[in-house]
Amino acid sequence: MLASGWAIVRILLDYRPALRARTGVGEYVHELARALQATASADEAVVLFSASWKDRLAPDAVPGARVIDRPIPVRVLNYAWHRLGWPAAERVTRETFDVVHAAHPLIIPSRAASVVTIHDLDFLDHPERTHGEIRRDYRTLAPGHARRADRIVVSSQTTAHDVAHRLGVPAARISLCYPGRPAWPRRRDEPADGCIAFLGAIEPRKNLGLLVDAYERLLGLRRSVPPLVLAGRTSYASAPIVRRVRNAPLKGRVEMPGYLSGEAREALYRRALLFVMPSHTEGFGMPVLEAMTVGVPVVAANRGALPEVLAGAGRLVEPDDVVGLADTIGAILDDPGERDRLRLAGWARAEAFDWRTTARDVRHAWAEAAERRRGRRD
Repeated sequence: MLASGWAIVRILLDYRPALRARTGVGEYVHELARALQATASADEAVVLFSASWKDRLAPDAVPGARVIDRPIPVRVLNYAWHRLGWPAAERVTRETFDVVHAAHPLIIPSRAASVVTIHDLDFLDHPERTHGEIRRDYRTLAPGHARRADRIVVSSQTTAHDVAHRLGVPAARISLCYPGRPAWPRRRDEPADGCIAFLGAIEPRKNLGLLVDAYERLLGLRRSVPPLVLAGRTSYASAPIVRRVRNAPLKGRVEMPGYLSGEAREALYRRALLFVMPSHTEGFGMPVLEAMTVGVPVVAANRGALPEVLAGAGRLVEPDDVVGLADTIGAILDDPGERDRLRLAGWARAEAFDWRTTARDVRHAWAEAAERRRGRRD
């Protein structure tokens, strides 16, 4: 309930990034939807929206949630929404809403209050790391959409600062809504035959060339090195990494199991002696939080929101320092005491992130957006 006495009751939440093979953004949307449903009040209706020609949003994707699923090609709808500002969400869904919340930086056309989600601004500086509609639309359209939106949701202080300073959005119109940790039990004992793990899309932005170079260096310096597992969805942009791991000296030492979800995802963390995220930038870095939740020591690049998420609970390296990364990995593998310290620090840090808190903060963002839209109409 807002101070003015006006209650938000109908929300359209863009669920499309969670429709298939969820990456960090998809996990954020899916887990947010679950938390919202678990904490919903009697006068609130959150409707999950999806549109695809091939993939259907199952009615039980988020148990108890209401779903609107339209058989509209993703590219067609996005082009119309991004470039034409048409058709309105009300026309697509045949319903009305108080707030329409996009899971990406571009407004969904609607008469309702508009909320957009911005996880990072890497697309501004490095369009070559993007593809498809993100490359076509985000760099040119996102700044204007951000300034027009009634509210912007971000997942880190780092991104909040970037949105305010680079897109010219008042800080008062930005809502920080950290994601939560997964509901996974802590791992007390290390695996007997562990691995060095990475999980995320196999793409240039993740800077996996650095990790592979560091791993190759370790193979040349040490008699025994655990296998390296690069888990994640591949695409045409993955080709350089795929070629490297198929040839000596990496052949047979690097595993690429593809996209992992559910139990397989959790099982990778339980197998890992060490988790490495060498990304050029991250708006949050969900796999880092997942690793800390289980109790896996983390090494991450000193870029983007990764230092913010770790907050001293892991080790940081520069994203162009092959020797530094190799030395850090080797030192942690050699020191059980350091692994214990990092495990305990990771557990403590992970406790700061809870999906119910995320749901509360997002609801507050909706209320602020609705109040601003109402004020503009008045």
